[in-house]
Amino acid sequence: MSLREDIEAVQNKMEEVEKQSFAMELLKDQRKQNKRLFIIWIITFVSFLALLGYTIYLLNDISVIETTDVSQENENGDNNYIGNDGDIMYGEANN
Repeated sequence: MSLREDIEAVQNKMEEVEKQSFAMELLKDQRKQNKRLFIIWIITFVSFLALLGYTIYLLNDISVIETTDVSQENENGDNNYIGNDGDIMYGEANN
């Protein structure tokens, strides 16, 4: 072998090492990015579950509405109901 062939062989080996190094660097970067995306996905999923739970809680709280039955004592259509705090609440139109 001549000196020139030895130099070319060393240069080829260096290029292969550089390619392998670059490929490994890309794989490491991809692994980091995948980990970040997985964490973002988990955070998004947990946030969605929290929002869903809160919505169900609100809907359940809204459905518990206190109602009061008022019976009509006379036939003229005027109903007055005195609430717990003393306020008078009118039924139908009071003309």
